[in-house]
Amino acid sequence: MIRLGTKAETLSVIQNKLTDAKVLPQISFSVKDWKVATSIYWEQCLKNFGDVAVIVRSSAINEDTGESSQAGKFESVADVRGKKAFTEAVNRVISSFDDDNEENQVLIQPMLSKVKICGVAFTVDPNSLGNYYVINYDESGSTSAITSGSSHDGKLLYVFKGKEEGVKPESMYKLCTTLKQLENLFGQNNLDVEFAVTEDEELYIFQVRPLCVKGNIADYEQQSNALKRIATKIRQDAVPKPYLCGNRNIYGVMPDWNPAEMIGIHPRALAMSLYKEVITDSVWAYQRDNYGYRNLRSFPLMVDLGGLPYIDVRVSFNSFVPAELDEKISDRLVNYYLNCLAEEPSKHDKVEFDIVFSCYTLDLPERIQILKAYGFSDKDIQEIVTALRNVTNTIINTETGLWRRDYQKIEMLEERYQGIINSDMGEVEKIYWLIEDCKRYGTLPFAGLARGAFIAVQMLESMVRKEIISREDYQDFMNDVNTVSSNMKHDFNALSRKEFIKKYGHLRPGTYDINSMRYDEAPDLYFDWNDTRNFSGGGADEFIKKFSLSIDQMHRLKDMLDESGLNNDILGIMDFIKTVIEGREYGKFVFTRSISKVIQMIGEMGKSYGISREECAYLDIQAVRKLYASTKDVRLELLKSVREGKEDYELAKTLVLPPILIDAEEVWKFYYPDTEPNYITMKKIEGNVTILDDNMEKAELTDKIVLIESADPGYDWIFSHRIKGFITMYGGVNSHMAIRAGELGIPAVIGVGEKQYEKYQRADRLEIDALAKTTKVMK
Repeated sequence: MIRLGTKAETLSVIQNKLTDAKVLPQISFSVKDWKVATSIYWEQCLKNFGDVAVIVRSSAINEDTGESSQAGKFESVADVRGKKAFTEAVNRVISSFDDDNEENQVLIQPMLSKVKICGVAFTVDPNSLGNYYVINYDESGSTSAITSGSSHDGKLLYVFKGKEEGVKPESMYKLCTTLKQLENLFGQNNLDVEFAVTEDEELYIFQVRPLCVKGNIADYEQQSNALKRIATKIRQDAVPKPYLCGNRNIYGVMPDWNPAEMIGIHPRALAMSLYKEVITDSVWAYQRDNYGYRNLRSFPLMVDLGGLPYIDVRVSFNSFVPAELDEKISDRLVNYYLNCLAEEPSKHDKVEFDIVFSCYTLDLPERIQILKAYGFSDKDIQEIVTALRNVTNTIINTETGLWRRDYQKIEMLEERYQGIINSDMGEVEKIYWLIEDCKRYGTLPFAGLARGAFIAVQMLESMVRKEIISREDYQDFMNDVNTVSSNMKHDFNALSRKEFIKKYGHLRPGTYDINSMRYDEAPDLYFDWNDTRNFSGGGADEFIKKFSLSIDQMHRLKDMLDESGLNNDILGIMDFIKTVIEGREYGKFVFTRSISKVIQMIGEMGKSYGISREECAYLDIQAVRKLYASTKDVRLELLKSVREGKEDYELAKTLVLPPILIDAEEVWKFYYPDTEPNYITMKKIEGNVTILDDNMEKAELTDKIVLIESADPGYDWIFSHRIKGFITMYGGVNSHMAIRAGELGIPAVIGVGEKQYEKYQRADRLEIDALAKTTKVMK
């Protein structure tokens, strides 16, 4: 077994010991040696390497230890030519050392030419502590794009150890075998390795050092068994099924009800089980059926893959097919959707905009012609268009539209909520009925309003594409939307602190997360009560233009509506669009009060039985619901559920899966797909970065670009700090925060994906150009 030493020592000891990789020749010397005999080392370079460019690298004693890598802290000078430049480079590297230890070393190697790939590999996932090879590389030819964070098109590859066979390209397979060999040589499985691949497919190792990890690396057998179960389920589901269109299946964290945004990719049991209960187990399907789409009742939309929530995309795609459509056409249509997503997985967060035809829009007759290239006849296409028009008319009708009934149901929930809270029922009974009422009068009608809001946004987008309104008009319309969130902006200045908290106190960042404090539980954490200025965006900051249609636009819209067969006039369609977007936000505000109260009561009930709030996060909501209809010992049942939830979570958090799962083999090895983010507004800003995480009380938000993994209505408090803009890892163009950004006129980048989000986290300053759809690291 070999011991890891300094950078130079480690490279020297592995020279000629690697089967599939090479190490560049080197000379190295200590600071003390350099001071004694400065002139001899340039001569050694000429003798050992010839008259070629070299790289002068640091190799400090304290640089690559198991406690701290200090990667990038000390200087490296590349492409050094000539004695004078060499001497200056060595002195520059020595000057960068942060101590006076004369045993610190300088490492000299020839510059590697014709580099095709360069990157960094870890032999354990530092985030999950899972048994993965995590390989981040760039194909630009730069030897520093990944380490410097300047890569614009980096690849991120995960390979579960023992599953290296078949990794593509071949150079990455060779890297995996080399990583395994390095683990064996050094007798440790937490290594950080820099590498490069040349145009002639030669693999070179630039550096090997310990990867600093906190905690214990996951149990390999437990991980392997969990992944086997997931792979087995995916294989079993990849077949045609009765009463379900489509010959295959796909799973994703972003399509449809978007669990990645709402509960995160590693939720604890309470958040996952509550989200399933109130939305994705049955409520979602009842809503689609009620609105005229295929009946998917009894089909769960969200599945639990080893503790990670995924949307069953085949089920989702079925639910967007109008019920009246011919069965054979429906089956072909779902297969078309599935194949499109498999061919372009980067569209996994935009399936309803870029793949699925789920409603009638003014430009649908043109857009749907793409189906001809996939074997659909003119008659088939006409049947699909007619079915979509009929289901859309049923939803948007001014007098009888289903969304109006749903709006009334939401109002009923507000009344019934107080009846339950003020009753003499026990805690378990109140929790049970709050959930039941929330489903019937909250999430079910909210799902309908959300469907209507999606149609509304699609309709607006089609008006832009048909050149009835401009993109600026679209933005003005969104600025003019008056939602609950808009009212919060007004109320923060108009109401007393007590009144404001009474109205908005139930909100919390992370609607389903018991560990996230409600506004009324920690008001000073979220709001600066001494700042009397308006919320971010609009108002005092700038003039907000009110949306209105010109006479010419009204004529063109009327002609298009008459031609389309939609049974709404101009005023009716514009009223529908505005009201349903506002109604969706209102519905969300109301039903989250019930969810928030359920979570709060669970915390209080747990406390009464000696179970902490943190432990309650591992509680499955079904354990509480079962107590309603039984005489089981409450404390024992709660403790049992918490124990099981903890065990499941400890394993789940070590698992890493791609955001879109198309094939069972991707459970073992996969590339993170590129994600096309959604840019909101047409503005350009530049600002310093603040990352919003669990330490929210430490975050300085004012005049900053804020990074948030995922955001729901509970994050509206950030707008009271006059942020400059924000970026989310997850979320779609129709999400709450996208609507909110448009409404306030705040530049935002919604759903950038994990790769880009991690890049932006490392930045000090960013530029967002929403019109150009670019985000640049400025510093």
